Amino acid sequence: MDPDAVKSTLSNLAFGNVMAAAARDYQKEIVAKEKAQAASASHDEVDLDELLDDPELEKLHAERIAALKKEVEKREVLKRQGHGEYREITEGDFLGEVTGSEKVICHFYHREFYRCKIMDKHLKTLAPVYLGTKFIKLDAENAPFFVTKLGIKTLPCVILFKKGIAVDRLVGFQDLGSKDDFSTRALENILKMKGIIDEKKKDEDDEDDETDIFMVDGT
Repeated sequence: MDPDAVKSTLSNLAFGNVMAAAARDYQKEIVAKEKAQAASASHDEVDLDELLDDPELEKLHAERIAALKKEVEKREVLKRQGHGEYREITEGDFLGEVTGSEKVICHFYHREFYRCKIMDKHLKTLAPVYLGTKFIKLDAENAPFFVTKLGIKTLPCVILFKKGIAVDRLVGFQDLGSKDDFSTRALENILKMKGIIDEKKKDEDDEDDETDIFMVDGT
């Protein structure tokens, strides 16, 4: 036999053995990876089951549900007390309204005064946002007793009550730069600074009309 032919045949056989061994090793590696992935998936399922059965997690979930339920109940109570809207009341309602909630904003107004209408617009916007505070208004002409008792001389006059006690007030637009074109945000910031509203709000500003400050007697 030709020595070169024998050498070539042996070389081919050696190469074939190497390729066969490489193929076997590759197949083993693929099988090992598949087994590892299957084991990992099984482990994840076990962890998830354990997590779902975790008593601490169940306790936290129950506490969260209870807190949400309590908050909903609180909001419903406030709504029944007249919170969440800007309402008109009568002089006969006044004491019950301002003593029936922890925080109350009462706008004494005159129906013919344009600046009172501007204040109405802003308070109406804020009322549904700050559910923790009651927003009401009272026609000053129809409430002479409380106008006198509270020393109201200028309209609009927004009086702030905490636990039935008048703690502060906004007279005309003095705290708002004495201008008619102030934004709802400006009024809101003053009310927050005075501590009469404190809940989270939507980031919205309103555009307003121009007007003058009027006195109670219309001068």
